[in-house]
Amino acid sequence: MTRRAYFYFVVTFITGLVVGGAGVYYYAWHAGLWRHPWEENATIHRMTRRLDLTPHQVQELRPIMDNTVKQWNLIQGQIKPQLDALRQQTDDRIRQILSAGQKNKFDVLVKKHERHKKKR
Repeated sequence: MTRRAYFYFVVTFITGLVVGGAGVYYYAWHAGLWRHPWEENATIHRMTRRLDLTPHQVQELRPIMDNTVKQWNLIQGQIKPQLDALRQQTDDRIRQILSAGQKNKFDVLVKKHERHKKKR
């Protein structure tokens, strides 16, 4: 009987480890903690391997990717002020419905979010 109890204990423990690990992985992935910034060279390398690109195709692909990155950065630069203004407007509207103590806690959350954004 005690062997059975130990067996169930071990199975329960291992199940907990698997479920807990999956939960941590899911949270970290969706929170953006484990994502790496996009790298042009890595993308070109991956496409070369998966698509069996010739050296000539890789040579033609590189300017396409360079141009895309430039356009992406330009678009982000154009909309960033609008997004920042919307975030600020939303924060201000939220502050209007909060009590003084809640405002302090909210400000801490906003600062924490800003620090997290800068790390990315």
